[in-house]
Amino acid sequence: MTTVVTACVQVNAGPEIGPNLEAAAEQIRRARDAGAAFITLPENVSLMIQGRARLMARIGSEAVHPALPVFRDLARETGAWLLVGSLGIVLEEDGRVANRSFLIDAEGTIVARYDKIHMFDVDLPGGETYRESAVFRPGDRAVVAATPWGRLGLTVCYDLRFGALFRALAQAGAGIITVPAAFTVPTGRAHWHVLLRARAIETGCFIVAPAQCGSHDEGRRTYGHSLIVGPWGEVLAEAGDQPGFITAALDLDRVAECRAMVPSLRHDRAFEHP
Repeated sequence: MTTVVTACVQVNAGPEIGPNLEAAAEQIRRARDAGAAFITLPENVSLMIQGRARLMARIGSEAVHPALPVFRDLARETGAWLLVGSLGIVLEEDGRVANRSFLIDAEGTIVARYDKIHMFDVDLPGGETYRESAVFRPGDRAVVAATPWGRLGLTVCYDLRFGALFRALAQAGAGIITVPAAFTVPTGRAHWHVLLRARAIETGCFIVAPAQCGSHDEGRRTYGHSLIVGPWGEVLAEAGDQPGFITAALDLDRVAECRAMVPSLRHDRAFEHP
């Protein structure tokens, strides 16, 4: 398969898993009815909540997490591949949490897992403070997965700012890279579009970036504007600032065409660091 209709589902997740899953399921079904065979969901799709204790009371290990079987059933029901942008998964070995992305095939089988590598620890000028590393254990492995339409690279949100990860995924054969996100409004306005387009241009990949939107628990706000970007850097589809979905047909032959015009993935040279 060289062309796949792909969807980004955009949601406004809150602090209770049940309503979040219902809202996501509705958009997944609508996207499938619109022809999407690959449907992607944002970071923290099942839960946006502040505070470690409140988070830990609602999630669990992969074996018992309440959201994962719902998404596996939805994949079977719709016959679509799902990218569950991320769920908070309790790690049984140390009690910390992985911000874990799941790729689920049309039979409901988990075919790939990716733990977010880069932690968003920042104090913003407006007074917002984020310390992902206080709760989450960062991953240490890049992931590329086989799909019916080619190889897929997985990232999550803040990973977007680390171009070396995207280059490694492309050089490992990825033609599509997913970037599920919950971008803040200030950084989204300033950087979301330009960084996603830059990562597409640098890698010659399709970039698929489903996002959270709106106001969440304790006043946190996310930017929305889910994007699908072509390998030449062109925006193929963009959402606004409300829940919904967007779709685009990804012609994977374009990856080779764009990389032939700018073959920079083959032009790495060793150099001495300053």
